[in-house]
Amino acid sequence: MDDAHVFNQHRPLLFSIAYRMLGSAADADDMVQEAFLRWREAAAGVAHPKAYLSTVVSRLCIDHLRSARVKREEYVGVWLPEPLLTTEDAGFTDAASLADSLQVAFLVLLESLSPTERAVFLLREVFDFTYAEVAEVVGRNEAACRQIVKRARDRIAEGRPRFSASREQKERLTREFVRACGSGDLDRLIRLLSKDVVLYSDGGGIAGTARKPIYGAARVLRLIAALLRKAPPSTELRMADVNGQPAVIVTAGPWPAGVFWIEPMDGCVRTIYMVVNPAKLKAFLPRA
Repeated sequence: MDDAHVFNQHRPLLFSIAYRMLGSAADADDMVQEAFLRWREAAAGVAHPKAYLSTVVSRLCIDHLRSARVKREEYVGVWLPEPLLTTEDAGFTDAASLADSLQVAFLVLLESLSPTERAVFLLREVFDFTYAEVAEVVGRNEAACRQIVKRARDRIAEGRPRFSASREQKERLTREFVRACGSGDLDRLIRLLSKDVVLYSDGGGIAGTARKPIYGAARVLRLIAALLRKAPPSTELRMADVNGQPAVIVTAGPWPAGVFWIEPMDGCVRTIYMVVNPAKLKAFLPRA
């Protein structure tokens, strides 16, 4: 078995680790490519390819996050992860059991962790590495890694809703939301919104959108109504599986205009995550 074939066997795992670490498919691809270059140089002396490659890509991501922290702090407006189309047609191969760790709400919570904490938490809690394996990756002892996981669990738990909606509930409410938007039924929309709804919109300072979270049903409805008024006649909303959950892809003609997800609570829309930054929508451009 040649070195490239061995690497490609582990490529899906490496991308999965890198995307969750970075929240960017483009950056994750870069980390995987760099790992391949290092693998070509070292493969002959590697006894355990999975362990070696996981270590390389995790450390590359940690270094990247440290170097990118200033850029993230200077990001204009709300930062949300780059949408990842998670359908078989798009070549998505992650196991269904990993889908929850792709969801936008979870990836946003990971931002509260340091790069090393993020790597330790993901490798142990999502990818089921042993503590010995995790310790080898991050260069800490097992006891330290156990403490990191405990603290990270507590921090993530603090940010999660007490009751998580099922996929079916998300799908049903998303369909209702899309129908109300499509028909311009603002009365229906306000009934779908929780009074405490929060909308997070990532335009990256490029697309015109709110640069801070919007709180409350009345204010969120005003923004949605304004977007509906400004939308060109060619605008379409279609549901798709993005980041392992029901989402809506907004297009104007053939061009992607945004992707959004809703998080339900008590049968209403409690949170809306919206990405309209063109730099994060390249995967949704029409194929040549």
